[in-house]
Amino acid sequence: MKYGIILIFLMITAFNGIYAQDQAATTPEEQAKVFLSKGDYTNAIMLLNRAAQSDPNSIEIQKDLAYAYLLKRDFVKGLEVAEPIVKRKDADIRSFQILGLIYKGIEQKKDAEKMYREGLKRFPSSGALHNEYGEVLWGKQQFSDAAKSWEKGILAEPTYPGNYYNAAKYYYLSADKVWGLLYGEIFINLESYSQRTVEIQEQLLDGYKKLFTDADIMKNQKNRSEFATAVLEIMNKNRALVDGGVSPETLNKLRRKFIADWYEQYPKRFAFRLFEYQRQLISANMFDAYNQWAVGGADDANYKKWVSEHQEESQTFTNFQRNRVFKLPKGQYYQVIQK
Repeated sequence: MKYGIILIFLMITAFNGIYAQDQAATTPEEQAKVFLSKGDYTNAIMLLNRAAQSDPNSIEIQKDLAYAYLLKRDFVKGLEVAEPIVKRKDADIRSFQILGLIYKGIEQKKDAEKMYREGLKRFPSSGALHNEYGEVLWGKQQFSDAAKSWEKGILAEPTYPGNYYNAAKYYYLSADKVWGLLYGEIFINLESYSQRTVEIQEQLLDGYKKLFTDADIMKNQKNRSEFATAVLEIMNKNRALVDGGVSPETLNKLRRKFIADWYEQYPKRFAFRLFEYQRQLISANMFDAYNQWAVGGADDANYKKWVSEHQEESQTFTNFQRNRVFKLPKGQYYQVIQK
């Protein structure tokens, strides 16, 4: 998750539940949040400092103040406020995220790394902290360690999207032929309407092209889990369906056949929410539209053409997608984390 994306996430978190109208804000803290929502950071800081004088022990005021300095890019003042917060017993995940963003803003990678390690000792199940710690490691060119952190985040909090996004990009660039595809598709179902979604949709189509580049897709796949081996074997068995070229249309046939074979061979052994969802869409006659969106949505012109020719199918799926929440249960983790 990039710097700006984390800021947006924290802003939503910080403003969740505040009053929509200026006149409803009665306390300095509430008035400060109104100013923050308008981008008036100076007035927000003034009010938060006043609130901090009245209630110096309030961690919520201190977090909002540190966050306001972060948004203003006054990192020196932000550090003065944020560093003591994470030492408090009542510090929460957002406390560590705010300080992490300040460290990133001034490129203090060592301090950020140390801080995230401390945060993960206190909050080992936080997908957000695993994700951001991985990004710090990636910035230090510790690529495999970064991937391990994202994997741990996926294992700890399966529904947090950032770890899938970063892990999918990592595996896409690696020799791995399974997890870039699976994590990428999980990500776009968790975060379906962002610029990152379009980025991963494009990567998915290209990832399938890379998968079938080799005559034997099973080669050079070391340290695979049994699950990943099973996925590749079924893909390999059905590769004739894309011999004429990999496209959303040929992938539609391949992916349908994959799901049919998967549930014939592994109906109970490898429970996997993504495959269950695909099977659900096939049964509901929505898979064509879903597949076109998932692996063809990044090609705006062709996707719009397909939608114009399949308006009813597309609208039915879109309505379904916008009204469902894609959740992943714990216990469906089949990756091999290298020591």
